[in-house]
This record gives sequence, structure tokens and C-alpha cells, in this order.
Amino acid sequence: MHNRLEWLSHASTEIGTTLDLERTAQELADFVVPRLADGAAIDLLESALRGEHVQAGRAGERPVMRAIAVSAVPDLMELEPDPVGELTSVNKDTVAVHALMSRQPVLMSRLTRDDFARVAPTARAAEKMREAGVHSYMVVPLIARGVLLGVADFVRAGRRPPFSRTDLALALQLASRAAVFVDNARLYKREREHVVSLQRNLLPRTTPQTPGLDVCADYAPTADASGVGGDWYDVMALPGGRTALVVGDVMGHGLAAVATMGRLRAIARTLLALDIVPERVLARMDLAARDLEDDQVATCLCAVYDPATSVCTIATAGHPPPLLVDAAGNAEYLDVPVGAPLGAGVIPYDPVKVTLPAASRLMLYTDGLIKSRADDVDVQLARLRKAASGAAPAVLESCGLLTGDWGPAQRFDEAVMLVATATHDARAGENVAVWPLPADATAASAARRLVVEQLAGWDLAGLADTTELVVSELVGNALRYGGGPGQLRLLRHERLVVEVSDTGPDLPLIQHATLNDEGGRGLQLINMLCRRWGSCRTSEGKVVWAEQDVVPPA
Repeated sequence: MHNRLEWLSHASTEIGTTLDLERTAQELADFVVPRLADGAAIDLLESALRGEHVQAGRAGERPVMRAIAVSAVPDLMELEPDPVGELTSVNKDTVAVHALMSRQPVLMSRLTRDDFARVAPTARAAEKMREAGVHSYMVVPLIARGVLLGVADFVRAGRRPPFSRTDLALALQLASRAAVFVDNARLYKREREHVVSLQRNLLPRTTPQTPGLDVCADYAPTADASGVGGDWYDVMALPGGRTALVVGDVMGHGLAAVATMGRLRAIARTLLALDIVPERVLARMDLAARDLEDDQVATCLCAVYDPATSVCTIATAGHPPPLLVDAAGNAEYLDVPVGAPLGAGVIPYDPVKVTLPAASRLMLYTDGLIKSRADDVDVQLARLRKAASGAAPAVLESCGLLTGDWGPAQRFDEAVMLVATATHDARAGENVAVWPLPADATAASAARRLVVEQLAGWDLAGLADTTELVVSELVGNALRYGGGPGQLRLLRHERLVVEVSDTGPDLPLIQHATLNDEGGRGLQLINMLCRRWGSCRTSEGKVVWAEQDVVPPA
């Protein structure tokens, strides 16, 4: 009796060493063989493996089960149980199915020839059992906290004595303890699935098509639920054909980090929609992060790419440096001034401007890609640069390094990777037209003439009337409120964008105009005629822009 109690106590140290469902079941099977049985098989309900709420099958229904673990002594290695990982053969009334549905154990001390057909999953497996000398069988249900999880089958063969009532009682106690470990793993897996699902739903479903860039982004969770948290990325199409790229990482894991990530991503999108420069976006996000109740901090990298100039403006808040891979495959980290993480509010954010050559690839990522318990961060950064230099272009552009075997043997943190490939070519300049404007009353007529001629050359004469009115209003506002227009820029891609710059500090707003007012209706007209309009500050003043959908020529 003492040895049996000691054996049961020892089970707690060998079963449930991890929260992996499949491994926990295998540990149970391995612990039983050969101490209690010559062979053991663990079958779990399919719903338990998926981490769903487990329900016992109703009368007349066949339970959907999956073989999850098998163990046997060398003499029984030729047996043919249901293959691990596949659905079990429950198309007939096996003893295991009756034990599962009734939640009662079954003991068959001496198997007759007819019993093998009721125990084995197939006729061939029954014949194998007879040939191997299997003579005793018992099956016990796995139940934890009132939840039915599956069944455990045990067999004995050869000269070993058959199972007794004492063995059945011992197996029941072992199954009761082991089922708790299995249920813990099941609940853990369900929690992880919920966190990963929430994380994925808070990330972009697709990346928009933007001129001058091909963007690929991907997210890779870890097997450990504690490693799932607040990594995110975003890609936004901005006015003027520009593209905003954002990668961030909330420090911490679990639902709290995911919730913070969702709020910070929403804040970043709102700020970028206002056409704010990257360093100011990070500064505003830092203020917002300090107001969050969770007292969490995050790293973030924000970049804005302008296809008209091939210049990418980058600012970072404590984030790992971006990697630039040129067309020849040479990879170098960009020297971006590192500001404090969001929520710390210590160091200002300074931007850097980088020209992206044709076919170059800008790689952004989170620190989960380079974290390692064995090596320093600098060592991992060097490995990433080497891997990027030696990777094929298709691997880089599909974020293949995110799941490649170049780095740590097993990542213990989630990771995000975003790769933006510069696609501009020699004809890219044909889609951009820039003119200086006189700072006097002739600016409006000059602007109208220039856009009409350019639209005719682009075969977009159908947009000429609307564009003339729009550019007249923009230039007029620049003359009246902005100290005179500086530059007119016309961009053609999926939409037509008109931009007028000036040196005035105030951003325009739509105002209500009464019947007696002489002005105040220009922006109202632009708002009605264009798809959208807006303004953004520059180092010299501001730019006011308006965007129209491009109608294909008849």
C-alpha cells in the first residue's frame, strides 16, 4: 500500500511538467508503462484539443476523439493503435466509447477472442493484439472539475498477471490526478488562443496599395501564451501618395498588453491621418501612453515615405534599428537617434531622413525577432544583418526571416516584421509635376494654366474644370492668409492630388459663411468637390492639399 501511494505521489512530478496539452498526455502514457501496464493509449475529445468548451456527447451521438499519446514496452511495439494525431476509429461500439459516454471505468481481466474486436480500433489491430499475447484490458475516463476530457486505455500481455480491482482503483486515482494536469493544459491553450485571436484581430487585415512601395508584413506568435502580448504594425496611405509605416511593441504580455497595443495603434492612426510628421506622432503618443491607466510603456518606430522624392523620414522611441538592404543585397542598420520609449517622456524624438534607392528594402521588426536567452542583443543583430544579406529577394519581400532558422533555436517572444520594397523606376517622375508660383495676384491664373496643361498631357482632361477651381481656391487662401504661395505640386497615382505650400503658420479650417459674407466658402467647395482634403505643417510653413479620384479616360 505504501509503495502505491508513493507511486501516485511520484506521478505529480513526472506528469504536467509543462502546459502543453499533447506533452502532458504523453507524460501520462509514459509514466504508466511499464509500472502499471505494458501498453497505454490516451484519447482526448477533439473539442478539448481545440481549447473549446468541452461537452459530453449526448445519447446516440458519436464523440469526436483524437489519439494523442501512445506508449508500450518493446514486445508490444508491433501493435496498431490509432495513429497519434489522427481521429480515433469510433465508428463502432468499442469499450472505450462506452466508458467515455457512461463516465465509468471498464475492467476486462481476461480477454476472450470476441473481446478483442470490442477493444481494438480495427480488425487488423485486434489480430495484432492476439498475436502479441495481450490478455488483460482496462479503460478509465479522464475527468477533471466535472469536465469530461477523454479516456485512457491500458493493456497487459505475456506472463504478467491480469489487471485486478486493485489495479483499477490505482488507475482511477492516477487518472483523476493526471486529468487535472490535462485540464490545466487545455485551459491554458484556450486562453492562449483567445489572446492570439484578439491580437490578430487588432492588427491590419490587409496592407493598402501605395505608390512607390510594396509592403509585406507578418506577425508570428509563440507557443507560450505568456509570450503573446503587444507587438503591432500598421501601414497607412497618406495624402500626396506618401506611406506611413509603424511598428511597435508594448512591454509586457497577456490581455493587458494587447489592450494597450490596440489603443496605441488607434492613437497612431488618428495622428497620422492628421498628416503629422513622425517625431510629433511619437511625442503625442508618449503623452497618451502616460495617461493610460495600465502604466505600461512601449517602443515604437514611425516612418513616412514620399515617393516623389524617394525620401523616408524615420523617428524611433526606444525601438530596435531598422535594417536597409540595397538592391545588391548589402544590409546595414540605419543610424536613427533613439528616443525614450512611449510613456517614459524623457528624451525628445529626432527624425532622420533616408533616401531609399530603387529595389532597396526597408526592414522593420520588433525585438522578439532577435531576443535570445543565450546571446547578447548585439550578437543577434549581427546575425540578422548577415541573414538579410544572404537571403534571396523573395525571402526578404515575403518576411521569410520572421520564421526562418537563422536566429534563436526557439523564440520565446512574439515578433512582427514589416518589409517595404522601393519600387520607383525611371518613369516615376512622370507622375509628379512641381512648379514655383509667383507671390502676387498672377499666381492663381498661372496655377490654373499649369494644371490644365499637365492634365491634358496625362490624358486627364476630364478633371480639368474641378482641378482649376480647387487650385484657384488653394492659391487664393495662400495669398490671403499664408503670405503668398510658394510651390504647386501635382501628383498622379490612383488619385490626383493638388498641393499648394505657403509660409503661413495657421492651418485652414472650414467655417460657416452667412449670406452677407464675401468669403469663407472656398474650403466648403473643395470639401464637396474632392474626395478629401487637409493640411500639414512643414519646416517652412504648411502645405494644403486636395485629392480627387482619377476617372479612366473614355
